[in-house]
Amino acid sequence: MRLPKVRRPRLPRTRAGRRRLAQAVMAGCVLALLPSTWLYVSTAGRLGTTADAPRTDVAVVFGAGLWDGEPSPYLAHRLDAAAALYRDGRIKAVLVSGDNSREDYDEPDAMRAYLTRHGVPDTRIVSDYAGFDTWDSCVRARKIFGVERAVLISQDFHIRRAVALCEAAGVSSYGVGVSAKHDVTWYYGGSREILAASKAALDVVFRPDPRFLGPKEPGVTNALASAR
Repeated sequence: MRLPKVRRPRLPRTRAGRRRLAQAVMAGCVLALLPSTWLYVSTAGRLGTTADAPRTDVAVVFGAGLWDGEPSPYLAHRLDAAAALYRDGRIKAVLVSGDNSREDYDEPDAMRAYLTRHGVPDTRIVSDYAGFDTWDSCVRARKIFGVERAVLISQDFHIRRAVALCEAAGVSSYGVGVSAKHDVTWYYGGSREILAASKAALDVVFRPDPRFLGPKEPGVTNALASAR
C-alpha cells in the first residue's frame, strides 16, 4: 500500500511574494506577543519582593499542585513567602485559592496545613476551594470573599498575569514574585505563560463568570476580625 505523497509548501518565487510572506510572519509574531507586552506594561510598578510588599490586610496564594497530598516545591515556596509576610506583620490574613474538584485532591486544605505548621494561625487562613484557574481565583476573591486590596503571591513567571487579572476583577493588587530553580517545570511554566497571556487578555475583555461562583462567604471578614 502506497502512502499518499505530502506536498511541501512552496515558497513564493517572486521577490514581492517573499516580501509579503516575511511581512505576514512578522505580523503574526507581533500579534502573538501583544498579550505578553500588555502584561508587562499593565503591571509596571506593581511587583516586588516580600521586603517591598506594602502592609495589606490580605495575601492571596494561588495553588500550584500537590505531591502525595503535600504542596509541591513551587507551592511550598509561595506559602513560605506568605508565612514570612505574616511574621513580619505585613499581612493579617491569607486567602489560599486552589483546586478541590475531586475528593482525593484538595489544594486549599494542604495549603492551610502547611501554613499552620509555619506559624500562621488557623483563624487567619481562609480557603477558596474553587480557584480552578487564576481568573476564577481573582473574581472569587472579589465577589465571594469581598477582597478589595491584596498582596498576590506566585512564581515570577506567573505573577504579572495574576496581578493583571486581579486588577481587572476589581482587586487592587501588588505582586510578590517568588524565585524558583530554573528546572524543567520553570521552563514549562514560562513557555506556557505566552499562551496563558492570550487567555488572560480574553478574560479581561469578556469577563466570564468563574466555573463556580456561589454565595458570598464571610471567611476573610472573620479572619480580619480575629486579628483585632
